[in-house]
Amino acid sequence: MIDFQRCEKARLSRDPCFDGIFFVGVKTSRIYCRTVCPVRQPLTKNVVYFPSAPAAEAANYRPCLRCRPEAAPNSPAWNGTLTSVQRALKLIDSGALDNGSVSQLAEKLGIGERHLSRLFKQHIGASPLQSARTVRLQRAKRLLDSSNAKISEIAYQAGFGSVRQFNALFLETYRHSPTQYRNKFSKAGTK
Repeated sequence: MIDFQRCEKARLSRDPCFDGIFFVGVKTSRIYCRTVCPVRQPLTKNVVYFPSAPAAEAANYRPCLRCRPEAAPNSPAWNGTLTSVQRALKLIDSGALDNGSVSQLAEKLGIGERHLSRLFKQHIGASPLQSARTVRLQRAKRLLDSSNAKISEIAYQAGFGSVRQFNALFLETYRHSPTQYRNKFSKAGTK
């Protein structure tokens, strides 16, 4: 619950500590603002507080064009393009590129494929496909370390399209085949 008195005190002092924590709605104009908005302060009787920008918009308030509440701290706009990359990485981690394409991933994010590749290059230093490959290899390595499953099962569980592809990539990356790795380094290979 929002404490009206506490919010009121923060609003009147334009306390930046509360920027993005709650939003100020002005009943007369049906506009909502951040606590740090430089506009003339409305009267207390005309103010309502919202815990989030979506809550204000759900109550039919529109964002202030001056303080841009959609760019408040911790909002996707505040985080910038890194937000899109983080969302893409979560989707990749859950297997979005195991059976799908970069184009389909970009479409899910609402951006173009080329733009997604540029963002990955900027923030990650690798392409979405390279990132997916790393995720698959790490997943496979964890499975090799922790289970006695067959190499073919691990390959498919990790998201590889074929055992041959898995073996070649694992050998290239770790300089050991999955079987050699398991026998030499993993706990599963010593059981």
